[in-house]
Amino acid sequence: MAVRRTADPAKTRAAVAVLADWLRDESAPAPPRTELADAVRATARTLAAVAPGAAVEVRVPPFVAVQCIPGPRHTRGTPPNVVETDPRTWLLLATGLLTVAEAAAAGTLGLSGARAVDIASALPLVALPD
Repeated sequence: MAVRRTADPAKTRAAVAVLADWLRDESAPAPPRTELADAVRATARTLAAVAPGAAVEVRVPPFVAVQCIPGPRHTRGTPPNVVETDPRTWLLLATGLLTVAEAAAAGTLGLSGARAVDIASALPLVALPD
């Protein structure tokens, strides 16, 4: 069985802070893959801690997938409620620089299932430093 890691608020803030310039300005140099992975994983784990449950699966390939939002749990096959996006869009959502509605309208956030949009109530997860 896979090891479950928990969210650490200080580590999450630190991981996201490293990427602040890139998140605010897409033309800024892209961060190293390891820093991007750390921030994506930390914020996704924070979402799972803030909105515990298994009704919605949030996928940010290639780094992480977590289950969250209270409700019926799925155990096999494709979950009925899936949120999927790229790492930058996820971090913009996690920091409040982008809303679920804006990302969905732009086509950078896939929402499948009636409960997928419920993640909006748990966002943002962390504020960027000034």
